[in-house]
Amino acid sequence: MGTEIGLELSGGRTIPLSELNYKASRAGGAGGQHVNTSSTRIELTWNVRTTTALDEADRSQVEARLSSRIDGAGFIRVVSSARRSQLQNREAAEARLIELVNGALVVQKRRKATKPSRGAKEARISEKKKRGDTKRQRRPDSFD
Repeated sequence: MGTEIGLELSGGRTIPLSELNYKASRAGGAGGQHVNTSSTRIELTWNVRTTTALDEADRSQVEARLSSRIDGAGFIRVVSSARRSQLQNREAAEARLIELVNGALVVQKRRKATKPSRGAKEARISEKKKRGDTKRQRRPDSFD
C-alpha cells in the first residue's frame, strides 16, 4: 500500500507523499464521548492535474475516468470515518485512493464487433412469420 516515499500504484508508479494533503476532523455518528473528543475522520486530497506520478496520457485517462470525483481545481477527495482511529482511517483513505486510480488506469479492452449467424437470422425470421400467420388465422374473415 503506502511506503515512506509515497503510495504505490500499479505499473511501478508512486504518488509522492508530498502531493497528498491530509485533514483530520471529528467524525459524526454514534460513538459517545470518544467520537466527540477525537479527530478521527480523515479527508485525503490529491491534485491529479499537477501530479508528477503520472505521465500526460495516464493523467488524461484518470481525469476522464474519474471526472465525477474531480473538482474544478483538479483534486480528488477521499473521506474515511469508518474506523475509530485516525491511523486506520488514514490507511483506509489511502487504500481507496489507490483503488480508484488503479481502476482508472486499467485500459479497457476494445469491444469485438459480432453479428448473428446466418442460421440465427433465418430462425428469427421464420419465427416471426409463424407468429404473423397465427395472428392472421385468428382474425375474423371479412365478407367484402
